[in-house]
Amino acid sequence: MRSAAAFLLAFLTICLAGSEAFAEKRVALVIGNSAYQNVPRLANTVNDARAVADMFRNAKFDVVAAWQDQGIVEMRRMLREFSDRSRGADFAVVYYAGHGIEIDGVNYLIPIDAVLERDRDAFDEAIPLERVLQTIEPASKLRLVILDACRDNPFGRDMKRTTASRAITRGLIGVEPSKPNTLIAFAAKGGSTADDGTSSHSPFTTALLNHLTTPGLDLRKALGLVRDEVMSATGGRQEPFVYGSLGGNDVALVPGTTAAASSGGSPTPSAQADTRRDYELALQLGSREGWESFLGQYPSGFYSDLARGQLRRLSAEDGRGKPAEAAKATAGPGSGGGQIAALSPPSAPVSSAPGGADLARAIQSELKRVGCFTETINGDWAASSRRSLEAFNKYSGKSLDAKYASTEALDAVRARSARVCPLQCGRGFRADGDTCVATRPKKEVERPAKPEVSSPRPTPSIAAPTPTAAASSGRCAAGYDACRDSKLRSGESNNSARDICRAMCSGR
Repeated sequence: MRSAAAFLLAFLTICLAGSEAFAEKRVALVIGNSAYQNVPRLANTVNDARAVADMFRNAKFDVVAAWQDQGIVEMRRMLREFSDRSRGADFAVVYYAGHGIEIDGVNYLIPIDAVLERDRDAFDEAIPLERVLQTIEPASKLRLVILDACRDNPFGRDMKRTTASRAITRGLIGVEPSKPNTLIAFAAKGGSTADDGTSSHSPFTTALLNHLTTPGLDLRKALGLVRDEVMSATGGRQEPFVYGSLGGNDVALVPGTTAAASSGGSPTPSAQADTRRDYELALQLGSREGWESFLGQYPSGFYSDLARGQLRRLSAEDGRGKPAEAAKATAGPGSGGGQIAALSPPSAPVSSAPGGADLARAIQSELKRVGCFTETINGDWAASSRRSLEAFNKYSGKSLDAKYASTEALDAVRARSARVCPLQCGRGFRADGDTCVATRPKKEVERPAKPEVSSPRPTPSIAAPTPTAAASSGRCAAGYDACRDSKLRSGESNNSARDICRAMCSGR
């Protein structure tokens, strides 16, 4: 039984390794221009292009389009055709060996029939680097342009400048690509030239052949090794340079298939992927023989600890089943139709996740580290755990299945080194880094005191006239009116009539 389970595990490993290694679609365009019609030919570019094309073919690329000595019309047509092949591809690579030139901040690849008498001729006679980048833009995971085109350019020596301020450099200049997951590898850093070499290949291409398609080697690491080898071969005169950026995951042009080195060092990314794949296979088997076979191949490491946890779970389940079997055997056939005399106590609820409690506990721990899980770590993949993984998906841009605990989810969360989910603070608290601190109560704003408005002084009361005075006043008013009318009829002026009648009322 054990040998059969081990054989099945090995068989599934080989099948999945083959399908996983070549699941990603990889396409490459290789161009080598040597036989220039208006300047001396280049010695190694065609040899370099052929060797690079063979390298990609040996690496099992799905498409390798190789061309030599192309004119302007042919280069435009080949870029258009390769753009169609890049659609649906995961990796798209363009390698160019030949002359290149930089004019006023724009890099150009030069076809063999180019006539560049004036600086503005490059617009019609050469291919701008931006056109090459647009060709591989449809690729989804990696866009790589490799330019062994920084040689000392004879076109620029006699080229006439139509604008005095227009700059023409000896080599190409470094440019940062505008699209993500794009790298541009130059044979020499901006403004300097590259050596064509005295052997069958240029120093830059020789180093590419040695490192670029190493199985399981991250592309950035491979290009770093290329840089070191070229500097060593040229005595430090030529330094390759890479522009652009990739994400945090390793990107290898050729997937790795080997396990971790037996020297005891840390496993390579490809070895970790192999371990994870074999763990998932053993998980699908779910048998003691499968886990023992896994531990025989991977005696130590994170997934080995998970495998031992699975074995302990199986042992616990076997232990719970033995009392029930013994009770059934004790009851015998004549004791009521085989009823069990005593039932074993109910076991603790088992996580619904296929990975078991150990895997769920590990994911909960990682989710808590990145700020997405706030409950107690208990290994139970319940609703709170699923909501936490859904929150991780939301803020990380992932689309992990939150229904179950899986090694894919564990690897995705472990790859994050910083907080993913924003810190949620309750009422009266605010986020300060990774902790919630109490907010200070707002100070009551002291309102300015209202200016004291002095109350108006009371108007002195006027004593009501006595009845005698009131009657006298009423008689005077009537007499005043009659007096005034009489004086006005007699020809007195208004003022004069007023003064005479007032004097009469006052008794003067």
